[in-house]
Amino acid sequence: MLRLSPSDVKNKNKDSLELNLLELVPVKNIEWEETKEGLICLLKPKFQLPVLKKHLLPRIKHPYYKINLDKIGTQFWKNCDGVRTVEEIAESMKKALGDEVEPLYERITLYLQSLEKNKFIRFKS
Repeated sequence: MLRLSPSDVKNKNKDSLELNLLELVPVKNIEWEETKEGLICLLKPKFQLPVLKKHLLPRIKHPYYKINLDKIGTQFWKNCDGVRTVEEIAESMKKALGDEVEPLYERITLYLQSLEKNKFIRFKS
């Protein structure tokens, strides 16, 4: 699991064996949809086991938990394209939302830890 403190985010030493969050590329690992308001809603399946997915999901009315993202989370999610690094996404968010996202790197660190912990995203180097 990825565990970094905000001070780790600012450490960009290439010789270090530590993982640099800013150089990682987040990749979406879950289905999602856009709401009428333009915000993102993540769709987490209610069942993870293949047997339950096969037999129960088709029979229930709402097969997903819906997780609504706010304006900042939506901006981040839309920029996660599997190509951009976290640093590029952060710069894009700073341009789009300005001071609204400050403190930017601390927020992104906590947000990425939450997304990765819940398996909504994965990272590639």
